[in-house]
Amino acid sequence: MADAAGRLTQLAKEVLGAPLPVRIRAWDRSESGPPGAPTLVIRNRRALRRLLFKPGELGLARAWVAGDIDVEGDLYQALDLLAGMIWERPAPADKPQRAAALRALARPEVRAAAKELLSLAGAPLPPAPPAEEARRRRGRLHTLLSDRAAISHHYDVGNDFYELVLGPSMVYSCAYWGTAEDSVGTLEDAQRDKLDLICRKLGLKEGQRLLDVGCGWGSMVLHAAREYGVRAVGITLSEEQAAYARKRVADAGLADRIEIRVQDYREVHDEPFDAISSIGMAEHVGRTRYAQYARTLHALLRPGGRLLNHQIARRPLADEEAYRVDEFIDRYVFPDGELAPVGRTVGALEDAGFEVRDVEAIREHYALTLRGWVANLEKHWDRAARLTSPGRARVWRLYMAASAVSFERNRIGVNQVLAVRTPDSGASGMPLRARAWQG
Repeated sequence: MADAAGRLTQLAKEVLGAPLPVRIRAWDRSESGPPGAPTLVIRNRRALRRLLFKPGELGLARAWVAGDIDVEGDLYQALDLLAGMIWERPAPADKPQRAAALRALARPEVRAAAKELLSLAGAPLPPAPPAEEARRRRGRLHTLLSDRAAISHHYDVGNDFYELVLGPSMVYSCAYWGTAEDSVGTLEDAQRDKLDLICRKLGLKEGQRLLDVGCGWGSMVLHAAREYGVRAVGITLSEEQAAYARKRVADAGLADRIEIRVQDYREVHDEPFDAISSIGMAEHVGRTRYAQYARTLHALLRPGGRLLNHQIARRPLADEEAYRVDEFIDRYVFPDGELAPVGRTVGALEDAGFEVRDVEAIREHYALTLRGWVANLEKHWDRAARLTSPGRARVWRLYMAASAVSFERNRIGVNQVLAVRTPDSGASGMPLRARAWQG
């Protein structure tokens, strides 16, 4: 089949309405596209069949995870170039998009392009999804059972794998980097600085009681107990995380001050706590449960207690009902995860009775963090693929690189929201000068 790349380049232009900004190298070794651009390598015709049966993001994701396609050159540049044409187009499920697709099929040139793609794709049967894809859920979302299953899909893939990606800090959330003048420092330095910043924002003092919601591998509770003398409870829905965190606590000699539980935030009933940290967990809560989440954390705090909610946010939409969960993220990374605009998060916390005292946007910090994780993964690629699977390693590389670009381009952000359960007297206990914790 001569010059498959040239034919695919022309087809892409007809379907997308603009030339592809990357080169294509096809299975027949033909190449086409702008010289010097990153190259999308289509290793076999199975990739086309995936796109035919699931056009758009999900078909591309399946082809990537299965190894049917790859990128040569700068992956970040390739993702940024393709985002506007593919990932940021309206979802096929949207009614206006379906109507537009039907109108397009009435055009002779589009029907001809579809026929050409069918001839290039070969055998008509759709390939099975990669084994790493989460099964479609049935029934209600964000129940105790469904949330446990979603968390297990993401986190129970092996602590050894996460050690390779995250590094010694074992912190799986946005780090807090120094300025260029201070020198950026290492990923481990930035994660330690993030944990310490949260402790200072919470005003932690010796003898206080801290609840860390979504405690991961225990890094926050370890730092707070070791450096600030608190008694801490960390909760997670991941059995693997809990086992790892308990060992770290025991090795640090802090088992008398730290308790790690496999527990949902809705199951905590041993309040009150002096402070609550929720770092990179609220994205799993879901919009139908967010009011309950905020009320629950408010009830768990003593009057005057503080909450630090560290959460990824998306840009607001003109029609919020049109929001759809990203298909790749939902099927391969965070099943049932949902992002909300920061304004909605602040509003929900205030509705629950919190007084919001500070919001700090740190999205550039997450881009740096993700690039650090991708570098760790690429450095240890062969071992990472052995510890999980080649497909799982490819999921994490694509997810983290694409997320880094999204943070850099302000498509998504991340915010630390500091809130207080201010008592009726109005005595919040906050410093008179804003952000006194910055030193």
